[in-house]
Amino acid sequence: MEDPVGPSGDTRPNIVYIMADDMGYGDVGCYNPDTKIPTPNMDRLAQEGIRFTDAHSPSAVCTPTRYGVMTGRYCWRSRLKWGVLYSYEPPLIERERLTVASLLKQVGYHTACIGKWHLGLNFATKAGQTIDFGQPLPWPSLVERAVEEKIDFTQPVKGGPVDLGFDYFYGNSGCSTAQPPYGFIENDQFVEIPSVYHADAVFTSRPGMMAPSWDHKDVDPIIGHKAVEYIRSQVNPEGPFFLYLNPSSPHEPCVEEVLPEFARGQSGAGPRGDMVWLVDWLVGEVMDALDRTGKADNTLIFVTSDNGALPGDRVRGGSGDQPYRLYGHRSCGDWRGYKAHIWEGGHREPLIVRWPGKIAPGSTSDQLCSLTDLMATCASIVDQDLPDDAAEDSFNLLPALLDPDLADPIREDLFHHSCFGVFSLRREEWKVILDTRGSGGWPPPRDDMPVSGSPGQLYDMKNDPFEQHNLWDERPKLVAELKDLIETYKEKGRTKS
Repeated sequence: MEDPVGPSGDTRPNIVYIMADDMGYGDVGCYNPDTKIPTPNMDRLAQEGIRFTDAHSPSAVCTPTRYGVMTGRYCWRSRLKWGVLYSYEPPLIERERLTVASLLKQVGYHTACIGKWHLGLNFATKAGQTIDFGQPLPWPSLVERAVEEKIDFTQPVKGGPVDLGFDYFYGNSGCSTAQPPYGFIENDQFVEIPSVYHADAVFTSRPGMMAPSWDHKDVDPIIGHKAVEYIRSQVNPEGPFFLYLNPSSPHEPCVEEVLPEFARGQSGAGPRGDMVWLVDWLVGEVMDALDRTGKADNTLIFVTSDNGALPGDRVRGGSGDQPYRLYGHRSCGDWRGYKAHIWEGGHREPLIVRWPGKIAPGSTSDQLCSLTDLMATCASIVDQDLPDDAAEDSFNLLPALLDPDLADPIREDLFHHSCFGVFSLRREEWKVILDTRGSGGWPPPRDDMPVSGSPGQLYDMKNDPFEQHNLWDERPKLVAELKDLIETYKEKGRTKS
């Protein structure tokens, strides 16, 4: 296939990476023909590109996945060993660590992050006030009002995207509709100062400081508008651009009041389904902007999600094994488990990639891959060698993008990690889960933290892909071999040779 050429004669592609928040394998039509949610834009993208069937987020929750995407390194190697960041924690990525953005910026890309960040920022405190920013991670999920009132929101917030390789940032510090502070940040300054305490939080979101004009339902339309605006602005003849785009949908709260009016009732799967439709709408806005600006033919687009889905809309006051409205929709398809779980539903993701003239339209790949593989893939695309102290868990997916029938495996094994810190390793057809016989996460069926040395789980993913038959007790020698391999990878500090 011929190399598409941009307006400047530069054959390096623009790169757009769109990552939804809690979108499941079964939400998207090209993965689940029985979905209750129309996703015409993602389906079109798959028709024009490649769809991966065995792609995984490095974690079953958001912060550690985002760390892995940006650095090519598993987050459990960092200071955050389980759980997520919530609101005012300091940056998780060290300034000296190479990121996808800094890699691409070094070779002439203009780089932008739009939407959810959720990897920590350095917030300033008011004169005479102190906060223990060095306390162990993760912090409590609810921030005391007295702590928030010590933050000086008029001061720059450092250690975020613009300090880690991005030329431009417009977005939120954490989960846009669930975690304070509720307000947009442009580069390193709040666009509007969070000066109102939002005491009456929307269902499943948290109370906290909010910008006066903030409205949850406006978040994703604004993120979409900013993405289109950015694409239209990229007329620089000197080089291509990298856009890291992170909508808030379909993260909780999954209720109608957080949906823009034009998205309400667009699916047959309730408000959460409408939020997945909203992600698809945003994908369509990006595709349309690329078409209108003549950039589509020289742009590589990835669409995926940061972890598995919740089952549906959480029932207010609901309790029991399934306090969700499901609408006959299977958000994670037939995979066992949901967001936060160590089972497949927690981390097996839709991954759709289009690159006109390079990727064969309508192709499918069964390659085992991880979202951490973005770094090595981008390095290969721009012909850059990665240093030994970067992208320790990232493998180059480019051969599989160019040849969907590639027989040689890109990677032999892959770590999974749950919300509560449960480790799992997939190697060829085998998947071992350590230190629990439960889910490893909080949605029903809720589990506890792993207990070191306790019995775990072993599944034959070739013959039992939906994890119904635990072979742990039947294959002790194999379990021991896989446990030893896990310890080896931990000690080495990398999974790449």
